[in-house]
Amino acid sequence: MLKGKVALVTGASRGIGREIAISLAKEGAFVAVNYNGSKEKADEVVKQIQTQGGSAKAYQCNVSDFEATANLISELVKEHKRIDILINNAGITKDNLLMKMKEEEFDEVININLKGAFNCIRHISRQMLKQKGGKIINISSVSGILGNAGQANYCSSKAGVIGLTKATARELGSRKITVNAVAPGFIDTEMTQVLSESVKESAVSQIPLGRFGQGKEVADLVCFLASDKADYITGQVISVDGGMAM
Repeated sequence: MLKGKVALVTGASRGIGREIAISLAKEGAFVAVNYNGSKEKADEVVKQIQTQGGSAKAYQCNVSDFEATANLISELVKEHKRIDILINNAGITKDNLLMKMKEEEFDEVININLKGAFNCIRHISRQMLKQKGGKIINISSVSGILGNAGQANYCSSKAGVIGLTKATARELGSRKITVNAVAPGFIDTEMTQVLSESVKESAVSQIPLGRFGQGKEVADLVCFLASDKADYITGQVISVDGGMAM
């Protein structure tokens, strides 16, 4: 489905990003596995992809750094002559109540989750415009739709990703570049595994399907949006949350 395509997945060393990278590779894409500090985990993802017959390579870059992101995109274009798919997945949390939240806790989350997505789109769009086509998929969150106490920074960043998605979809649509957002709910990853049992039970009680999602379920939607089957879908926010944000 994606044979011959070149994909960049940010924050791909673990969690949802890891599942997306593996799934894209299974569909035939070459996957640039971006990481910031987890080189060992990124190499493990690359090794798994290669073991399964796919093609991938790890690339270090802090996507909140404008110039470093430009260099990453330039390196990819130099190596592969094109970039067909961008998955803006890199994200962090620094949870705290608003009255206790430090300025740096707010800034760090915005810089990675929102500015990082902007940096990647800003630098990759030039290449996609030359190609007259491309798929950009931004990973938002149910928190960016519903809000969540103790996550003013995270919710703001993920709501911002939705606004960024809609604006860039309008700007780039005439050149056959689609831009969509995926909003996962509670997904069984390292990020949610650290939650207490009481918090997990409370979360599940708000989910009509009565369970946490799996990373593969998010990755499957991303693969569809990255394919030719989704050529007429742009500017959309699609939730993968078991019905939580109806």
